[in-house]
Amino acid sequence: MSNEVEKCARYYVEKQFFSGIEWRIEQAGELHLEGRSGYANYARKTSIPDRAIYRIYSMTKPIIAALTVLLVQKRLMRLSDPIAKYDPQFSKMRVLTPNGALEPACRLITLEDLLMHRAGFSYEFNLGCHIAPYYREAEILADGARDLNEMISALAQLPLAFHPKERWLYSMSIDVLAHLVECVTGTRIDALLQEYIFDPLDMRDTGFCLSNAQLPRLMTNYGRYKLEAIAPLNKIEHVLEENNVASMYPEQSSEYRRGGIGLYATAQDYSAFARFLLTGKSDTGEKLISNNMIGLMRANRLPLSALPLSISGQAFPGYGWNLLGRVMTDLGQGAVPTALGEFGWSGAAQSYFWVDPQRQITGVIMTQFMGSNHPLHEDMLNAAYATL
Repeated sequence: MSNEVEKCARYYVEKQFFSGIEWRIEQAGELHLEGRSGYANYARKTSIPDRAIYRIYSMTKPIIAALTVLLVQKRLMRLSDPIAKYDPQFSKMRVLTPNGALEPACRLITLEDLLMHRAGFSYEFNLGCHIAPYYREAEILADGARDLNEMISALAQLPLAFHPKERWLYSMSIDVLAHLVECVTGTRIDALLQEYIFDPLDMRDTGFCLSNAQLPRLMTNYGRYKLEAIAPLNKIEHVLEENNVASMYPEQSSEYRRGGIGLYATAQDYSAFARFLLTGKSDTGEKLISNNMIGLMRANRLPLSALPLSISGQAFPGYGWNLLGRVMTDLGQGAVPTALGEFGWSGAAQSYFWVDPQRQITGVIMTQFMGSNHPLHEDMLNAAYATL
């Protein structure tokens, strides 16, 4: 069978929807499909380099979540722990109700609430969220020069959108998680990631800060959307124009670190991470996480009342949520040709990954475009299964 993935990527590049697309798809640890189409920079027609580097935005979240699970396995944290145990700033949270009343949160936020986006935090881009304007005013997301601890202190002063565990809302909760992990261990999140994940998995190009040697491999970012803005009611025109995001996503700041966004990675590195989520093993075959913990990590934890999931009007039919990200729970509601138990997540610049435990498949798709109007993920996933 012809390589449908390559055809799909080439179509998107030829139509000038994306500058460059890279993919890497493995089955049972063996590389089956890899390739790249297009350019690192479209105007200059520069080719995509070997080990191209991408801003992975929210694909940072599953990495922080996996680190947290490893710390839970080491008994340094528990899912049921109230987060105020690690940082007293969160001991007296208030909720701003939609009718404008402020009231004390009915219970303390737990570690599990953070992982599940059920703590009551929000994002400035959340369409229709009544506390999103407060996030924008405080420049919670926009200021990449602000230290992580300062950012979290500012966030702790703002009201919650709802009482903990009341519902699901995509949020800054994984940034809070990164801060708490630092509080518990006394070590910066970047150093912890290096020790627990990047070194064991040989993810040698992944981090929050690029070296001078790495900088030439960074892909140009495109699109007209800014993540720190409110999600538009009407879709922004899909135009292949360069999008400078350095003020919120600095390239070479040794102080910059976050939990919900911020990492740079290659397709090869992220494939190693996806493989770890499939097997629980390091690059050399050492078991890093127990099978029982893998089961706990992958299981859907959302009740039916919290579904279907939606972020600013974008629905995720058939998916629930586990400790890492989305997880397919109902194929009868699904819109993509996947399998029960498939899980993963995506990034704001259209990067995407999935892990299919049933068929032992991991897939990573990398590109750099903010605010796309085209179903790249769906089409590439469809093409990957058609080819395999």
